[in-house]
Amino acid sequence: MIATPQPALPWTPPPAVDVEALPAGKWWDAVKAAPNVGERALKALGDETGAVIQDKHGPLYWLVAVGSATSWHLRQVRVLTELADEKTYLGVPPVSWTEGPETHWRVPLAADHYLTDAGKLWEALAEADRAEYGRMPEGRQLCYRCKLPTDEPIPVDVEDSSSAVGKVTYACPTHAPLYSKRRPRSLSAAAAEHEGRRSR
Repeated sequence: MIATPQPALPWTPPPAVDVEALPAGKWWDAVKAAPNVGERALKALGDETGAVIQDKHGPLYWLVAVGSATSWHLRQVRVLTELADEKTYLGVPPVSWTEGPETHWRVPLAADHYLTDAGKLWEALAEADRAEYGRMPEGRQLCYRCKLPTDEPIPVDVEDSSSAVGKVTYACPTHAPLYSKRRPRSLSAAAAEHEGRRSR
C-alpha cells in the first residue's frame, strides 16, 4: 500500500531551537486575544480553527490571511500586521513545541490547520467579547482607575457606595485585571439585594 503524501504547507517556521520573532504581514497576519476571550473563541471555532500559538502569559494568536483583519475593533483583541511606518513581530515557537507552559502551538501547525478563516474568527471573537463583557457601550468611557477615556471599556465591580443602581463602572484593558469582572444584574436583583440589606 502506498502512503498518500501530506500536502505541503505554504509556510512553515524556519528551523529554530527557541521562540523566534517573525514579521507579521509577510506570510500571515496574527490576531491576538486575551486568555478569557481567546479560550471562548477557540471552543466556539472547534475544528474550524487554524493553527494557534499560545504564549507563556496566556494570550492566544491565530494566523489569518494578510490584510483580512485590519479594521477589527473588539475588546482585548489586537491585530498584528505590517504598518506603513513600522513592522510588528510575533514570537513563533518551533513546530515541535506543542505543550506549555512556555510559548507553544496550542493548535499545531498542519496542512488542515494553518490559516483561520477571518470571518469565522471574527464571529467567534465577537461572541466571546459579548459573553465576557456584555454589550459594547456607545462612545468612549472613562476608566475608573486612571480616569482616562478608553475605546475598550471593560465592565468591572468596584467598592463604591455612591454608584447608582444599574450604573456600570468601566476600566481600560490595563486596569481591568485589578478588579473583579462585573456580572450584569437586573434592576429586580439589585432591588432584592437592597431589601435584604434593609431587613437585617
